[in-house]
Amino acid sequence: MATLDVLIVVFYFIVVIGMGFWYARRASHSLEDYFLGGKKMHWLALSMSGSVSNFDITGTMWIVSIIFLLGMKSMWHHWMWGILMGAFFLSYMGKWVHRSKVMTAAEWMKTRFGDGPGGRAARVTYALMAVLTQASFIGYAYQGIGKFASVYIPLEKVAEHVSSPLIQNLVTTHESDVLAITTIGITTLYVLLGGLYSVVITDVIQTVVLTVASVFIAVMAWSKLTPDHLATLPDGFASLRVPWHLPEFAGTDNAQFEFFGLLVIVWVIKGLLLNAGGPAQMYDFQRFLAARDERDACKIGAAWSVFLIVRWGMVMGIAMLALTGIAGVTDPEKIMPIVLRDFLPVGIRGLVIAGLLAAFMSTFSSTLNSAASFIVRDIWQFLIKPDATDREAIRMSYAATILVVLLGILIGFQGSSIAKIWGWMMMALGGGVIVPNVLRWYWWRFNGWGYAAGTVGGMLLSIVALIFPALPIYVVFPSIIAASLVVSVVVTAYTAPVDHDILIRFFNSVRPFGWWGPVREQCGLSVAELNKKSERVGLTVVSTVAGMVAISAVYLFPMYLVGHMYTHAGFYLALAVGSVIVLKFTWYDNLPPAGENKELGEEQT
Repeated sequence: MATLDVLIVVFYFIVVIGMGFWYARRASHSLEDYFLGGKKMHWLALSMSGSVSNFDITGTMWIVSIIFLLGMKSMWHHWMWGILMGAFFLSYMGKWVHRSKVMTAAEWMKTRFGDGPGGRAARVTYALMAVLTQASFIGYAYQGIGKFASVYIPLEKVAEHVSSPLIQNLVTTHESDVLAITTIGITTLYVLLGGLYSVVITDVIQTVVLTVASVFIAVMAWSKLTPDHLATLPDGFASLRVPWHLPEFAGTDNAQFEFFGLLVIVWVIKGLLLNAGGPAQMYDFQRFLAARDERDACKIGAAWSVFLIVRWGMVMGIAMLALTGIAGVTDPEKIMPIVLRDFLPVGIRGLVIAGLLAAFMSTFSSTLNSAASFIVRDIWQFLIKPDATDREAIRMSYAATILVVLLGILIGFQGSSIAKIWGWMMMALGGGVIVPNVLRWYWWRFNGWGYAAGTVGGMLLSIVALIFPALPIYVVFPSIIAASLVVSVVVTAYTAPVDHDILIRFFNSVRPFGWWGPVREQCGLSVAELNKKSERVGLTVVSTVAGMVAISAVYLFPMYLVGHMYTHAGFYLALAVGSVIVLKFTWYDNLPPAGENKELGEEQT
């Protein structure tokens, strides 16, 4: 990189670390301040933070590589990580989470299953699962940031000026690892200092930087793509049609995509279950718990997807520069950093790299802050030292943060590629916990023992899948969720139901829909109230579907626009606008009043 680019990146790191010091005093007032920002932050800042936390550098590199391999039909692939989560957040899941009034997603188990043995088992199980999942995300981020930084920072030149043979060997043989650990170390510092305050505030800054960078890359790619270049795109590149079989992948490094139709079925089912089970990334849960009221929680869900729109135009531009031969890149996982290095002018390159480092730091910091909260709140404070003071708990959070970082680095160091770690996390580990997460919201009879057993069984099966990586996803995923479902239901059936008063309290405060008939009847709702409740559920379903259509369309619009496919772009823009109009009447006009959190017995969706 040029000197100006390096100065821009260094300046950015100084700013975000400075923000950590600035918010350190404010975050240390209490544990709620440290992990939830005192529930005083604006919904727009929380939505920007949640959104940009999904805009990670490793995931962006992976998206580019998938477009490079599959074209536009790669969009089906993204169902597996819950690409349409914003539709569920805005319509009902955001306010369900907020109504729980807890500090962590694991503590939520107490409101649903009580504080008896079953509820405690569910809470600890969820915390352990969350820490493992988030440590895996750190390992996944470790792989991406190392590969990204190694394109820009030639440590072998630094080694030439070092006299120690040991250091020379370290920075040349393990270049990616050294760069990854350095970047992770800096990010960990500002998370340690400021808690959720520093995470959210720096996320807002990072959203602005990422948006500018993404728009610039998309426009730059659009300007370089001529009709001659576009004519070289593979046949069917622009189509979303789902082919059942892709024989060209048989026997290659990408053989997992050969039976594409089966994979799409699995991805879609997984995505729907994932989104129906609540915020999946654990730090997502935190943003809704930190909202000031129900109305803000709904708005966070609505804005969540908006700040990701620019990402899709950017990844499309980068992938098309590689596909049309302009970039001359063949390694799918290094397309993005090489394109940015070779095509951006000095100064702009520094801004863009700072923006993408911001993406990494945002996701990493959110994951780290959330994982530490589970260790402190749901394991250490819950099981070991329930009478701990806030000062003691915050000191423990520092140790927990470092522990999670070390575990994540260990996982990342063992991984061989971004795709392998991502595939295991999403379809094996994620599949192992998805069924209990869904049942907890929609089935009244489900209890803490069933949740704990189903989750532990699913996690153990995901480890088996890690031992046998050759098994295809369309075999692994259905097997894991079927086994988890059977274990969850059988254990629930053979153990006592959740205490009657706990169920009544949960239903009256959160008001979930689904198989809650016996509990609903015991709440004493009149026929009129039940009929009104049914109408609201209908509006919720319509809002969810309209949100899914709007998000899909608004992501596809910039992708086709960058690719000069203006008819497709116009169609999806119109579809997005139409869906937003529907949401105005089904969702926005029915939002709870500002500052109001509905109390026991009042009608809610």
